[in-house]
Amino acid sequence: MKRFIYWVYVVCLIVLASSCRSLRHAERAPMIGGLKGEEYQEKVISGLPHWNCVTGKVALNLNVDGGKNTKLSATLRMKKGEVIQLSVAPLLGIEVARLEISPDRILAVDRLHKQYVEVSFDELNRMADLNLSFNVLQSLFLNEIFLPGKETVEVSDLHRFRMTSEGDRALWEVKDTRKLACRFRTTADKGWLESTSVTLSGTPYALNWTYGDFGKLGAAYFPQHILAELQGTGKTYSLDMKLSRMSVGEDWETRTSLSSRYKKIELTTLLKMWLEK
Repeated sequence: MKRFIYWVYVVCLIVLASSCRSLRHAERAPMIGGLKGEEYQEKVISGLPHWNCVTGKVALNLNVDGGKNTKLSATLRMKKGEVIQLSVAPLLGIEVARLEISPDRILAVDRLHKQYVEVSFDELNRMADLNLSFNVLQSLFLNEIFLPGKETVEVSDLHRFRMTSEGDRALWEVKDTRKLACRFRTTADKGWLESTSVTLSGTPYALNWTYGDFGKLGAAYFPQHILAELQGTGKTYSLDMKLSRMSVGEDWETRTSLSSRYKKIELTTLLKMWLEK
């Protein structure tokens, strides 16, 4: 009888321990949009659209610390894995400035003064002690969840995210980044990415992107309103982008070439000229 009672206690302890483990697992995987956390994550990642090219007209509104707005017309062109181009042409379609981001360089061109800045990501990261890459910037423009150091996020990467339910939204936090702390918020029902926050660990610097006004683009949806904000520099810089005439066309030049009339200047010089205006 004593041996029987002993084994009853053992079985009860095993059941209790299993229940506790199940409870802790349930706490780690909250219900979101009617799905368990892991199921919801798989749904979002598996349903992410994959565009080869995205182009459109964009109305830019630049602001510094809530002061005077600078409004410009531009064209945004993106080709997956190759380039992001932002061409500013405020008058009669005449380009006055261009920003071109590719895996090997960032090129900023000032057409009015015939000068440009060309810097590699390695050089930029050394200058600012960052861990920035083309893939991170591409994901910000393309409304994608990302992992620093990876080209694409796959279902097998889900263990690298911490998931929290926030009512009708879900918060994704990347667990294992050292320099960049990345957070994403998606809608619980459709899984659309509504905001991305990238902060530089140990500093006040933060880059916040907010997405809205989702419209049909091909077989999926793309935000037609994007707000990018840079904080922690003493002033808050914001770039409001309202997109229109979106398409997935590929008939455009993906590489900018400059004539010998253009003079190369330092990045700090160009930033000072633009930001003090």
